[in-house]
Amino acid sequence: MTVSLPELTGDYVLDPVHSRIGFVARHAMVTKVRGAFHKFDGTAHLDGADPARSSGQVVIKAESIDSGVEQRDQHLRTNDFLDAPNFPDITFRTTAVEPRSDTDFRVTGDLTIKDTTRPVSIDFEYTGNAVDPYGNLRVGLEGSVTISRKDYGVTWNAALEGGGVLVGDKVVLEFDLSAIKQG
Repeated sequence: MTVSLPELTGDYVLDPVHSRIGFVARHAMVTKVRGAFHKFDGTAHLDGADPARSSGQVVIKAESIDSGVEQRDQHLRTNDFLDAPNFPDITFRTTAVEPRSDTDFRVTGDLTIKDTTRPVSIDFEYTGNAVDPYGNLRVGLEGSVTISRKDYGVTWNAALEGGGVLVGDKVVLEFDLSAIKQG
């Protein structure tokens, strides 16, 4: 059973077991490295009657980065990249929600990485809602945004012998979110 947008109004928490926050970055100018953060939480207030009044926040644990290669992940946790010991949280807090259609929304907010905060706009698609076997109302959202890692002080790199660099500047952040209505 699905419900209409106005019936979705309420407070939600992210279900980290059924959500994914991932990333894609260019490696050695020829391929892409894909990975995810495994520890995060988030809350949202959805206003189905007036989506522009919706809001949310996500806190990602930098130490939970996983690219599938432990040696690389250890490097990503150092000051060369995320500096997880000194900046354990990557945060996003909404500042505006702009409906683009019945299912598409531009969510603007402040993204903080390594104590640098910059505004970003993430295009999300509302993928639907359902009541799960436990009686919880769930909503789904998918979105992505491309950021410049240098904008957040993540500048480490290595020159390649044939030209170019080891790590591309552009990083795609991917969000596949399942949120559970509270109350």
